[in-house]
Amino acid sequence: MTLVHVIERVTRAFRLPPLSQPVMLLALAFLVTACSDDSQERRRSLGDAPSFGDFMRVADAGRGARLFGQCAACHTVRMGAGDRNGPGLYDVVGKPVASRSRRFGYTGALRSAGGVWTPERLNAWLAAPAKFAPGTSMSFRGVPDPLDRADIVAYMQAQSVEAGGAEALSSRP
Repeated sequence: MTLVHVIERVTRAFRLPPLSQPVMLLALAFLVTACSDDSQERRRSLGDAPSFGDFMRVADAGRGARLFGQCAACHTVRMGAGDRNGPGLYDVVGKPVASRSRRFGYTGALRSAGGVWTPERLNAWLAAPAKFAPGTSMSFRGVPDPLDRADIVAYMQAQSVEAGGAEALSSRP
């Protein structure tokens, strides 16, 4: 059964005027286009046992911006945006862990993790914050999909002084 047949059936079932069919087709085409994702193609290009570096090679900062929405409940990532329930994350990549906000009360668990926020460490943190820093107050369970994590990390890298902030959101090849 073709898409046109499905739309004709829906139109008849809901007794919609015939002119609604082109509108439904247009709306459906828009939804499919807006929701399309090249994740499967990117996954196929990774091979059987991809490393985090392989995921970063195909990471999409634009998609990471959309995925960051789940982080935005507690964090900001724009220059000067400040803290929420979690610290602001603008320009965090390459900076010392638990250091970006003077006002945020980082837990001892996160402060004791030490080091800097490299893409690899951000990947580990995003995968399981409680495993990365046992005792952290961040209750987020983590992002299970490594491609999603790489996309978020690519977005966070774009949100830095060096990258030019939001202007650097172009997708990677």
